[in-house]
Amino acid sequence: MSDSTEFTHTVSTDGPAKGMTFSMRRRPDAPVAEGAPLVVALPGGTYSSIYFDVPGQSLLDTAERVGVPVIAVDRPGYRGSTKAETDGSIILRNAEVLEHLIGELWDAYGSGAPGVVIIGHSIGGAIATAIAARHPAWPLLGIAVSGCLVRVPSESGDAWAALPDLEFVELPGQIKDFVMYGPDWTHTAKMPDAGHAADAPVPKAELLDIVSGWIERMPEVAAQVRVPVHSRQGEFDHLWITDDAQVAEFKAAFTSAPWVDARLVPNAGHCIDFHLAAKALQLEQLAFALEAVLQAQRPADSPIGATAVPG
Repeated sequence: MSDSTEFTHTVSTDGPAKGMTFSMRRRPDAPVAEGAPLVVALPGGTYSSIYFDVPGQSLLDTAERVGVPVIAVDRPGYRGSTKAETDGSIILRNAEVLEHLIGELWDAYGSGAPGVVIIGHSIGGAIATAIAARHPAWPLLGIAVSGCLVRVPSESGDAWAALPDLEFVELPGQIKDFVMYGPDWTHTAKMPDAGHAADAPVPKAELLDIVSGWIERMPEVAAQVRVPVHSRQGEFDHLWITDDAQVAEFKAAFTSAPWVDARLVPNAGHCIDFHLAAKALQLEQLAFALEAVLQAQRPADSPIGATAVPG
């Protein structure tokens, strides 16, 4: 495997992110397969871009093996990324500025690629959905989300609201180990300790938004998504109400998507990437990204038939 490079990008064109700086990581020396899309990966709350590059669990490793270029982005307020100023939904604000950023990343790193696929985990999955609903000018081919469903247990909102009244909060490792992971037999012995390399302070506003405002607006936002959607949810997710009915309801919200592939992942918790199921998830997401390329190249007068819809 080649080495990951951490770098920053300051948005220079006019728009909502102008002047904002973002930190991120990629594998500049990794070979790229012909026809592979550019993948932009957005981590969830309390995690930096290292989430996608923890040794032994790395999406960047898996993507390099199949020749798909990935840029893992630190969302606003994480590591070296400028925080997002807003007096409304921080999730929708993230979508606004990251849409602008990805447009510049596409111009800088998308040469020869057919388009962009966004992989988003948890809050990053909600943001990926909101970006897709905005119908960006750059060629978005599809979104692959995990750890993001329809509703949360009632106690979740109370727990986040009870956190210290600070702009950024840091969850203790013991709490993250409980809410982010399934039983011990679902992950290797080095986890969850190795996963803490990706820990980062989280804007408290994100935690409050995902369990309230986002849940209320998700059906309306999802209905505006017009690209293929891939969705996976860990069986032992402690942050969402997780069962087949919830997955079906989430899938049904994407009424304008050409197809939606959604299901539960057995033997994994909220952070599927940190479990034994990681490689299967990542290979599925990358296969979806390649399949989304084919969908984009399909003639407009040749819609997918009902028998061909994945999921």
